[in-house]
Amino acid sequence: MRVLVIGSGGREHALCRALGLDPSVSELHCAPGNAGIAAVATVHLVVPTDPRAVAALATRLGAELVVVGPEAPLVAGVADAVRAAGIACFGPSAQAARIEGSKAFAKDVMTAAGVPTAGARVCVTPEEAEVALDAFGAPYVVKDDGLAAGKGVVVTSDRDEALAHAAACERVVIEEYLDGPEVSLFALCDGATAVPLQPAQDFKRAYDGDEGPNTGGMGAYTPLPWAPQWLTERVMDEVVLPTVRELARRGTPYAGVLYAGLALTSSGPRVIEFNARFGDPETQVVLDRLETPLAGLLYACATGTLADEPAPRYRDGAAVTVVVAAENYPGDPVKGDRVEGLATPVKDAYVIHAGTAFDAEGRVVSAGGRVLSVVGTGPDVAAARAAAYALVDRVRLRGSHHRSDIAARA
Repeated sequence: MRVLVIGSGGREHALCRALGLDPSVSELHCAPGNAGIAAVATVHLVVPTDPRAVAALATRLGAELVVVGPEAPLVAGVADAVRAAGIACFGPSAQAARIEGSKAFAKDVMTAAGVPTAGARVCVTPEEAEVALDAFGAPYVVKDDGLAAGKGVVVTSDRDEALAHAAACERVVIEEYLDGPEVSLFALCDGATAVPLQPAQDFKRAYDGDEGPNTGGMGAYTPLPWAPQWLTERVMDEVVLPTVRELARRGTPYAGVLYAGLALTSSGPRVIEFNARFGDPETQVVLDRLETPLAGLLYACATGTLADEPAPRYRDGAAVTVVVAAENYPGDPVKGDRVEGLATPVKDAYVIHAGTAFDAEGRVVSAGGRVLSVVGTGPDVAAARAAAYALVDRVRLRGSHHRSDIAARA
């Protein structure tokens, strides 16, 4: 199978790594890719959000499966264009991808499907925002209604900060705060059938102790030794399957991965957000543990044959990933600094590239906010965590920062 992956981040490197290990994949391409992806796939220049350009590239390469990684190309209609070209595509249509592209749309779908989630109000004016903040009280949760690369959410006890974020957005969704540990669950979907992957937990705040601003994610781990045994089955029954059925009822069947970000409250799991793609950095650890070859699963989603596939299998043990971020991230990150120490081997650990590129001399340099995602593996979370941090300590990037407490409580 000839496979084309669209995207340039850590999620796409993790996807390419897993697809490259699949013996059914004869050719692996990625556009536009990054410095790490270039070592495992043939990279091509393309604007990921240009549906016609992506479809043309897939046609020229003779791709038999296109895997769309990021959310922006999905919302732009890349999956629709690829399918119109007669090529199987893993990723929802632009209409179905609104589950992430619009927080208000997602709330409407959840309400119609009876999915447990936070109470919310859609606000356009400052006056509406003030009323909503007062109704829900602190901590305040204010979400940009549109795409914001995982950084459009403010959770704060400072009412002025909450109002300022609302004022900076055209439209926001203001929600009640959900207390309890957070969990990420990915479900593979083919429009009618949905299959869960192993749950993971990520860390959104920039600094240790869950301090600082929200980010796209500073680390993750799986499995979750503390999670209740009923978690996956209940989330599939109460969240994923009702959502997939509701989208199908609306004439927008969902084919791709549905990411459910959940809070495990005292009254059960409740949805914080839906994403229309694999989460980053949870993908790095979930795919590390996945034993079932990835290409067949994604192709089954793209062709409506997921019900014929056996349940995914997982390797024993655990995986932990720690993100190495550039100076000033999640604000305006510094780019262009050399990344060193990547060739230093550490047992049971490896590097996934997120925001990297090559400079004129062919050296790896930073090219984004989250630069690397260092993955450690081991027989349990503690061992995987130790392996990840052993390799993090070898990486050198001027001004970089990372959290030192990823998976510590687990």
